[in-house]
Amino acid sequence: MKKISKKPTPLIYPVPATMVSCGSSSEDFNIITIAWTGTINSIPPMCYVSIRKERHSHAIIAKNMEFVINYSTKDLVRATDFCGRVSGKDFNKFKEMNLTVGKGEKVSAPIIVESPINIECKVTEIKELGSHDMFLAEVVNIQVSENYIDETNGTINMQHNDLMAYSHGKYVQLGTILEQAGFSVKKNQ
Repeated sequence: MKKISKKPTPLIYPVPATMVSCGSSSEDFNIITIAWTGTINSIPPMCYVSIRKERHSHAIIAKNMEFVINYSTKDLVRATDFCGRVSGKDFNKFKEMNLTVGKGEKVSAPIIVESPINIECKVTEIKELGSHDMFLAEVVNIQVSENYIDETNGTINMQHNDLMAYSHGKYVQLGTILEQAGFSVKKNQ
């Protein structure tokens, strides 16, 4: 297969399409859509979000040093897009999108009740990268909707068919399982 070289861009897709909530009181609660997020460590559990300095949520998270990653679903696609396109300086995004403010258990930042998975995070470091700052954070609590819990073993069912991701300018629905991790080395029994 012939290869063609292209100009370097951040072309690692798909990525999570998440709504990150922040703020310490109802006066500064905000939501920013973040696709540049991911896991960075297992013990302790850590993740990151990367945000441009000029974004309204950047200052809120830098001040409070905490945030919540709220998973998006097909039912939340409009809210996810809206929260990434307008500024919290101009809109109360919870009100505009009819999203319910919930209480974080370990952080002051709110959770989005309609989101099935809410990952509460405390910032440990802010790393300046260029166009974005990376907020490295420890996961201090996870709230999960009951229907996302596997009844047989109590684990979180991340293959739930309504989760979505972002892929090069488009929101895509997740769902088809190709195979269980480790299948290529599993011995036939």
